Amino acid sequence: MTDSTTPAQHFTNRLAREASPYLLQHAENPVEWYPWGEEALSRAKAEDKPILLSIGYSACHWCHVMAHECFDNVEIAGLMNRDFINVKVDREERPDLDDIYQKSAQVFLGRGGGWPLTMFLTPDQEPFYGGTYFPPAPRYNLPGFPEVLRGVIEAYRNHRDDVRKNVEKVKTGLQRVGTPQPSDDPLTDGLLDEAVKSLGQFFDPVHGGFGEGPKFPTVPPLSLLLRQTARTKDASHQQLVLLQLRTMAAGGIYDHLGGGFHRYSVDGRWLVPHFEKMLYDNAQLVRIYLDAWRLTKEERFREVVEDTLEYVRRELTHPDGAFFAAQDADSEGHEGSYFVWEPKEIASVLGADMAEEFCRCYGVTESGNFEGKNVLNRLGEVHPESDAQVEVESMLRAARLKLLTAREQRMALQRDDNILTSWNAMMVSAYLDAYHAFGVPAYLAAAERALTFLLDYAVENGRVYRTVRAGKGRLNGYLDDAACLATALLDAFEATSHRWYLDQAREVTDHLLERYWDAPIGGCFYTSRDHEALLHRMKSGTDSAIPSGNAVVAMVLLRLFSFTREQRYHDLVEQLFRVFRHAMAHNAYGTSAILCALDWYLATPQEIVVVGTRGDAMTESLLSTVHRRYLPNRTVLVVESARREGESDLPLAIGKMGVNGKPTAYVCQRQTCSPPVTDHGQLDLVL
Repeated sequence: MTDSTTPAQHFTNRLAREASPYLLQHAENPVEWYPWGEEALSRAKAEDKPILLSIGYSACHWCHVMAHECFDNVEIAGLMNRDFINVKVDREERPDLDDIYQKSAQVFLGRGGGWPLTMFLTPDQEPFYGGTYFPPAPRYNLPGFPEVLRGVIEAYRNHRDDVRKNVEKVKTGLQRVGTPQPSDDPLTDGLLDEAVKSLGQFFDPVHGGFGEGPKFPTVPPLSLLLRQTARTKDASHQQLVLLQLRTMAAGGIYDHLGGGFHRYSVDGRWLVPHFEKMLYDNAQLVRIYLDAWRLTKEERFREVVEDTLEYVRRELTHPDGAFFAAQDADSEGHEGSYFVWEPKEIASVLGADMAEEFCRCYGVTESGNFEGKNVLNRLGEVHPESDAQVEVESMLRAARLKLLTAREQRMALQRDDNILTSWNAMMVSAYLDAYHAFGVPAYLAAAERALTFLLDYAVENGRVYRTVRAGKGRLNGYLDDAACLATALLDAFEATSHRWYLDQAREVTDHLLERYWDAPIGGCFYTSRDHEALLHRMKSGTDSAIPSGNAVVAMVLLRLFSFTREQRYHDLVEQLFRVFRHAMAHNAYGTSAILCALDWYLATPQEIVVVGTRGDAMTESLLSTVHRRYLPNRTVLVVESARREGESDLPLAIGKMGVNGKPTAYVCQRQTCSPPVTDHGQLDLVL
């Protein structure tokens, strides 16, 4: 096939009317793209044509590659337009479709899917073949896309029995993974012990992470390992996590100049990343690094948190306070070129002497470590900082600022300006967690500003929308949107004591239960009861790039029960755990988030009540003592010592009064409270 990737004429397709940044990137392909919807589905049925479904997102490097190689190619587009109804989907807007068809792809591939996702469906939305990236001609042990197109249409027209067999195979798989059944087996610590044992069997003891590479900075398994140390006092699990976090912070997956983490490492050492930066990764990583700081007080962990939040403020924050979804991997048509360096570039910015020291510390060589250039890293010195390094670190800090300024003169990276409710809520929780740990007022202000944006634009009469565009909520929200928003509201309540946040969290949760809960069996569907009918209504406890919606719901219900003592929350969460009991027993890595919730359920939380006035030095000292400790299973309630009778009707507050007019703390667990303490040292001992 000839190279026809630069068409002489200008094309515009239906995607030009869409709001999604990803769909708009494809609006000038010669492919006759449709967005997902009735028009495309009806035409497929009317013409008896298969649907070519392509799913990706705007910061995805290989999506860009396939778009340039295949979708800009007039000849390939001609094959697509002649034989298929071509549908483009932004996985950020439609994670429901992405989930269904990623799981379908696993049947054909025998492994995990990814993006771009390329699926072929019957007009009834049933998948019968698929893959991920396809090149324009055979390479990488992959068939060329034209060959795939011809093979698929030939099968669809002349081998319908084989197509139907593939469809039924996929449907059986979706029924198995998307419709879990409750178990009567006991919910015990043994589930947690076996899960941690399973995680340990494929943890890399040298570099950290799971498996050999590529490696993803997946947080829930790390959180589960830290909880295991807190529960069993076996420090070995904690040491694994600290190893990984130190190595990641030294590796190229971390942006040493601008802060923040890239999507994943293509190798096993965390050296060379896949360069896009995602909001949800950085929200989760801020929180696990805060946990590491609480456990060790290592300055490097604090630096990572502060620099990552500064990156989010600088690069991913909307003028009205919400957060954008991602930053692209590519600039000037090349992956990673924005982030990599040659020694001569560094010398031109820093001068010869400082450049020599900087290159030594950051692994910069003439030969490079990525396509002849250098991803900055400090993997040669993965250990806590020593006093002898203080002077060098001061110099390096100044050098990094100079290089960051120079880097900002390069062609800017494209930003995915989707504002997604769940991802925003996760970052709100991250900012609030950092506020708790470090007491920085700007973190609280950023969190409340973003949360106000979500409540103003992404929620309407209890209904949570998926995304906000031009000041208007768009698209049905999914389970994780409502669950993460409820979580952020509970976090804001703990951070401020504003009862309104708790009331809003309960309202969002009640609407969530009404629209997503499976009343006969338990657990939540991913889509609401009034969502469009799809191939399968999925219900899953398995984490993806973010924790599963059911895991987040479980934590919300547990926290609401702690604050309110409403038994219905406790009953529902127990029912939810039983639905996913089998998955927890057989897939520790994939169900780590819900296993973390199970740890809370089995341990029961420490319920900490501080009687005092926020802003008072002694009150804040007590709160700081709590928030600087690693306490994975705890709720915190601050009540005014001078409150009027009935002012706080929360059960946790009943009977809690200040001692001798001083701010006072109580630590309760399993309906039993410690004696009141008024000194932070005493509180530390009680905790």
